Amino acid sequence: MLQRNKTRRITLMSAQFNDFSSYTQQLAAAANRANRLALENAESVFGVQLRAFERNTTAAAGFFGELAQAGAQADLQALLPKGMQLARENMERLANANQEVVGLSLKTGEALGALVRQPFAAKPERKTR
Repeated sequence: MLQRNKTRRITLMSAQFNDFSSYTQQLAAAANRANRLALENAESVFGVQLRAFERNTTAAAGFFGELAQAGAQADLQALLPKGMQLARENMERLANANQEVVGLSLKTGEALGALVRQPFAAKPERKTR
């Protein structure tokens, strides 16, 4: 009887250790996935912002090239509306990039939320012997 109780305790402790090991593996896998999602989001956001910066810089450089070639007062007055148009387009590009960044961040947040809800949806079966 004593031996049987001791064996039962060892079996229960072993099952608890296996459960703990399973939970630890699930936690490590979830943390790895969360890190990957965060890095993918950061990479995408950086790419969007870099493209917007590149387009704005290219447009501004072209305008400054025209501005440098303008000599007469009449040419400068003709470039003023172009400069205002360029500023408006640059702001639109920045706004579009920011909207895209918010969309990417929302998608990442949804994926992280699904990752957090996942352990509650399907609990691992308890192994007993």
